[in-house]
Amino acid sequence: MTEAAGPAGSVPSAASPSAASPSAAQPSAASPSAASPSAAQPSAASPSATQPSAASHAAALAALAADDSPRGEAARWAVGLLTGAGPAPDADAAPGFAARLAGWRERGPFTVVAYQAVAHKVWITLDGPGGRRTLSLTLGSDGAVRTLTLAPETVTPEVPTWERLEEALRTPGVEHSVLAVRLTPGGYDVLHSSAAGLPMPAGSTNKLYVLRALVHAIEEGELTWDDEVTVRPSLRSLPTGEMHELPDGTRASLYETAYKMIVLSDNTAADLVLDRLGRAAVERAVAGSGHHDPALLRPFPSSREIFELGWGDPELRKRWAAGDEHARRALLDGIGGRLTVRLSDLGEAAHRWGVDWFLNAHDVVHVLRRTAADSDRDATGAVEKIMTAYPGLAVDHDRWRRVYFKAGSAPGVMMFCWLLTDHAGDTYVLVLRQRADEQRAVGDGLFLRGLGARVIASGLLAR
Repeated sequence: MTEAAGPAGSVPSAASPSAASPSAAQPSAASPSAASPSAAQPSAASPSATQPSAASHAAALAALAADDSPRGEAARWAVGLLTGAGPAPDADAAPGFAARLAGWRERGPFTVVAYQAVAHKVWITLDGPGGRRTLSLTLGSDGAVRTLTLAPETVTPEVPTWERLEEALRTPGVEHSVLAVRLTPGGYDVLHSSAAGLPMPAGSTNKLYVLRALVHAIEEGELTWDDEVTVRPSLRSLPTGEMHELPDGTRASLYETAYKMIVLSDNTAADLVLDRLGRAAVERAVAGSGHHDPALLRPFPSSREIFELGWGDPELRKRWAAGDEHARRALLDGIGGRLTVRLSDLGEAAHRWGVDWFLNAHDVVHVLRRTAADSDRDATGAVEKIMTAYPGLAVDHDRWRRVYFKAGSAPGVMMFCWLLTDHAGDTYVLVLRQRADEQRAVGDGLFLRGLGARVIASGLLAR
């Protein structure tokens, strides 16, 4: 239920100069929620075992200095902290951050060798005595730093062929699935497929169905983008995202909420939209989006319900696993009030009890294709703005004129998918998925995302 986030070692956003008060760091990819967001890492697009040249260092510093956006300001602040050039954080405002930062600084001195920024995400590759590391930042909608992580650089191999991709994905204890297609008027041509028909947990990719249900309600005149939802305790979920931090009674437009649901992979935003629409509307969207077995998503749970089922009272997930649709609906009806699960409770791979949203790779293709069709009909442009705001990687605009992206993760779950349309009008979909019985086996998602970036840059998506 999160887009794959950064590795362990996040620090609170209160350390950011733009944050007024401490804010809990967003979860790592072990938390069940897509993107929220993370784009292709610098290492995914370039070899890493080489020594940085003076030219690459100068180019990286120039790119960092030239970014006059809030993310550029935040990146320069973070680099300054790590190199000792910035002001020391207030230990009282961000408990534990000063100690964490001191540990990071001991691994230096660092040289900036690459800078990449995509939407609200930044990755800075640093070279130091212990090798290359990636400094990752995620900004909230208010421009404040919500996550700041430092971890060894993730290096992905070149994948000039589909066979090389399969080789890279073969990992002991991990099931994987790949599907790459070119859409045609009557369906799609499969470029490569492995285990594409296997239903697997999808994490935050479920939010595409919620978006489609909302678009349908707007098209039918039942709602408008300006209609509002209200934050209340019974709808407050866990990160990723930021709407869980809003005070009770806060109102937000459906457009703003849907935007955060997709772009920030905000779990509370998704639950607010789901509540406004009703579970049945989203279940109709699942069937209408071409899911191969809509019964797998009946009933359609909210993110907070998944948290409670998977990591709350262990008896709940046993009853969920054993129950039919009627029993599961009754079980969800009994989950209410304030969320009892904390991020620290997340550990076991709850998908083993059927706790997640299950799709196969073809289902992902169908829902992305229909979302693109929704956008083509949407005279307001809202759907396109939402779906293209965060492409998940640095886009080659000379090749691609439209890029949609969604990711999802939970303990033992990792997936990324893209819909890409080139300037000739050809549209491709790439779906990469992993499933394991424990989080360690799938990691933090940077490797799988990096492979996606490699495939997209390789030319394998072509006629």
